[in-house]
Amino acid sequence: MPNADNEKRTRHLSLLARVGVAVAAIGWVLHGQNWHELGEVFQRLNLGYFILSLLTYAVAQLVIAFRWWLLLRAQSIHIAVLATFRLHFLGLFYNNIMPSSVGGDLLKAWYVTKHTDKRVEGALSVLVDRLVGLFGMVLMAIGAYLIFLRGQSIEGGEDPKGGLGLSLGAYRSALLWSVAVIGAAVVALLLYPRTRVAIWRIGGRIAVRGAALLRRVWTAAVVYCSRPVTMLLALLLTLIGQSVVVTAFWLLGRNLGIDAEAKHYFVIFPISWVVAAIPVSIAGLGVLEAGLVTLFTSLTAAKGESALALALCQRFVWVLTSLPGGGVHLLGGHLPSEFLVDE
Repeated sequence: MPNADNEKRTRHLSLLARVGVAVAAIGWVLHGQNWHELGEVFQRLNLGYFILSLLTYAVAQLVIAFRWWLLLRAQSIHIAVLATFRLHFLGLFYNNIMPSSVGGDLLKAWYVTKHTDKRVEGALSVLVDRLVGLFGMVLMAIGAYLIFLRGQSIEGGEDPKGGLGLSLGAYRSALLWSVAVIGAAVVALLLYPRTRVAIWRIGGRIAVRGAALLRRVWTAAVVYCSRPVTMLLALLLTLIGQSVVVTAFWLLGRNLGIDAEAKHYFVIFPISWVVAAIPVSIAGLGVLEAGLVTLFTSLTAAKGESALALALCQRFVWVLTSLPGGGVHLLGGHLPSEFLVDE
């Protein structure tokens, strides 16, 4: 019971911390915005472009779900494609809508084990699917930058050194002070015996769980590395799905008055998606919007209000596309019709 209570308390504290980060990020991105101009931007919004973005994102999610189905088959787990779609949208619902300490990937991993007796392999497929998606986003961002934006400064000019033009000199003092404060806090904590014991205990748990996670990752790597064609196809599906979504948001951004070429979108959106995937906020709320506004106003001539409108439209698209996952859960579509459906 004490361990269960501690885990429950930890989940609640984690949820509260992520809510706090979301609120702080939202407050930061809304601070200083011209609300009148933001309203004018939304008045220019063409419903057709928004619906196009919505439909494109929904189709891209079907492509991503099919990618997961291929990864399941690589582990000799044969479940119906429609079942994979239902589980995928269930995960979207919990990732993008439900303010829960239980993520959508965890639910997908849990419920896919109800469809097969290969439970470890099924759960690992969710992890590999997420890693393939993250790798695809990073690959797209780096590739688009090297092809289109290399040598361009953060203000949009040419950098003679061939880099992004980011100077760390302006932030050196802040970094040094941050390191000093963190170091002083760590020393202060270590001075107390109870704190030292708690730190060693937490460190031991992290080490044990980390070792178990590494063993699982290694097992998945051995299986998937023996199927390079499947992995390449999964990566190709990732790039296709992301590309059509970015293109749709580029059209939507033009409608909202963002004066930026498509090449900027292929750098900015993947970067923002990777940052939003870090579990420091509820569904990346606030963090995603702040990242998009910062990148658009830094790399392009876009105004903050137009960039914020595009970020909010993307959030609405995510929420609307995730709603069918709630219906899947209510109707029991995430559960197998039979106890075992492996061929």
